[in-house]
Amino acid sequence: MNDISWDFYRTFLAVLRSGSLSAAARELGLTQPTVGRHIDALEEAVGYQLFTRSQQGLLPTEPALAMKPYAENLAVTAAAMQRLASGEIGTVKGTVRISASEVIGVEVLPPILASLQDEHPGLELELSLSDSLEDLLNREADIAVRMTNPAQDALIARYIGEIPLGLYAHRRYLDRHGIPESPEQLTHHRMIGFDRRTAFVRAAAARIRSTAPGFPDINDIRWSYRADSNLAQLAAICGGAGIGICQIGIAERNRELVRVLPEVFELPLDTWVAMHENLKSSPRWRATFDALVKGLLEYVRG
Repeated sequence: MNDISWDFYRTFLAVLRSGSLSAAARELGLTQPTVGRHIDALEEAVGYQLFTRSQQGLLPTEPALAMKPYAENLAVTAAAMQRLASGEIGTVKGTVRISASEVIGVEVLPPILASLQDEHPGLELELSLSDSLEDLLNREADIAVRMTNPAQDALIARYIGEIPLGLYAHRRYLDRHGIPESPEQLTHHRMIGFDRRTAFVRAAAARIRSTAPGFPDINDIRWSYRADSNLAQLAAICGGAGIGICQIGIAERNRELVRVLPEVFELPLDTWVAMHENLKSSPRWRATFDALVKGLLEYVRG
């Protein structure tokens, strides 16, 4: 058991995620027979069958599902070690993995990170875009831009400030349906929002109730266009699908977007940049952290 190659676990995880040997082979850059041999060798080493064949592909057995979190931890550790080994001591060079929300990663960070790489050409950046919080303590990411206060003691965090959100719609939509003049009139409009009540949505609802008491309870609004992605919602607003919530700094770049009910609705979104305290003495992580702080402060100040 102690002699099992990490390559076998990596292959096992790829098959588990993709559900087939061929898809795992494409992901890993291996041949399908090689992937099959890795799974056979791992099954022989652990003494269990890990997958069963079905019309839906390869289905994991109970032992495979039990092994999954440990294989994922190995993958995270291996990736962190690879990023660590990619740099040179005393230089801003190597790989840095940044976690951020989709909207921040697509609409705000690119010019900040482009300037950073202009200054440090040896820096390689990985962006992990998700509204879920990746674990900095276990090094799923090196640095994170977060909209919640990092609570772990082993992290260093810089408070950026409040990114204000407002209600916006495309001129084309408002020309067809009119501009609402009161919160009550929103019930006659197509509203863009989330399709699930996640922890973030519940927290945002509570914040709206405290900061915009004149705004209807989000449970009472008819959300006629729903998506689980902030980026998809932004695209829907820009496409004229209805009225939705957007960062004011992003909306102001598009002259076709019109703010709706500004005196009634403005939601401040607290923002931090955080990383593990053990990384602060490394030039590449420090340079990336400082560049994110500087760029986001400029964005917030508008």
